[in-house]
Amino acid sequence: MARRERRKFSDEYKAEVVALVRSSGKSIGEISRDLDLTETAVREWVQRAEVDGGKRIGLSTAEREELSRLRRQVRLLEEERSILKKAATFFAKETR
Repeated sequence: MARRERRKFSDEYKAEVVALVRSSGKSIGEISRDLDLTETAVREWVQRAEVDGGKRIGLSTAEREELSRLRRQVRLLEEERSILKKAATFFAKETR
């Protein structure tokens, strides 16, 4: 089975597919085949829409973005702290 090149879809397109799943009465598998999408991707889009809509427990899209941003910020602050510790040690040795 040949690998398909990774495709990117807009949020609007994903919302349209989720609306189609909810309104058509067809299974996720049928809709995925009709639209030439992977079933896993469509299932994930539907689940994420349910979380964002409050119908399912989990992190909403906004919360996921905030968590990613905060993790990047923590990583940066830890790097800065490490550099400052090394600098403080260097200057403490130099003053003796």
